Amino acid sequence: MARKSLIQREKKRQKLEKKYHLIRRSSKKEISKVPSLSEKWEIHGKLRSPPRNSAPTRLHRRCFSTGRPRANYRDFGLSGHVLREMVHACLLPGATRSSW
Repeated sequence: MARKSLIQREKKRQKLEKKYHLIRRSSKKEISKVPSLSEKWEIHGKLRSPPRNSAPTRLHRRCFSTGRPRANYRDFGLSGHVLREMVHACLLPGATRSSW
């Protein structure tokens, strides 16, 4: 189980990313449309104004049940060992069991 503070920090980042998503997207479109370099620098300054934690690259995928940040499967949203336990308990239909 991951520390609860790290999970809460990740949730806060997700909330910030949703809040500033439209601002980032619109300013990136403006940069591509503007021909002069000085105007691009001004728009780039606006792009740096939102908080750093609102950047989508700072988000990290975590396991839905345990909060583990590594070895996550995108299809299920679970980490490897939780996924393996669920397959062995026959909770995921269509998944084949393996012993390792």
